[in-house]
Amino acid sequence: MGQIILWPMKKETDIRRGRHCVFLKHVHLVFVTKYRRQIFDHDATEKLRTYFSNVCADFEAERVEMDGGPDHVHLLINYPPKLAISSLVNSLKGVSSRLLRRDRPDIAVRYYDKGVLWSPGYFVS
Repeated sequence: MGQIILWPMKKETDIRRGRHCVFLKHVHLVFVTKYRRQIFDHDATEKLRTYFSNVCADFEAERVEMDGGPDHVHLLINYPPKLAISSLVNSLKGVSSRLLRRDRPDIAVRYYDKGVLWSPGYFVS
């Protein structure tokens, strides 16, 4: 007889509950800076981490992970089934652009083209 392999289950605390559903949904997002400009240093990345966490909280979502490079960010977000990903993306990009421009005017002066930080598209999986 073959050996039975049980796949590791997510911790029960990772599973979220709504009024009428139980869920564990994640989305991987990638945002790229306009013209792939090398903008983000450590300080800017930490500020983005805070901005993204706050926006996610407003949408009853959770920023699980964030990584990236000088010209892009990767986000792993746990989100409720009622949330449209496009709405979340719109808010994440808009709020982060506005707040980074406010908090880091040195970046805004050098890199923002007509007030735009992010490339218009995004990757989602």
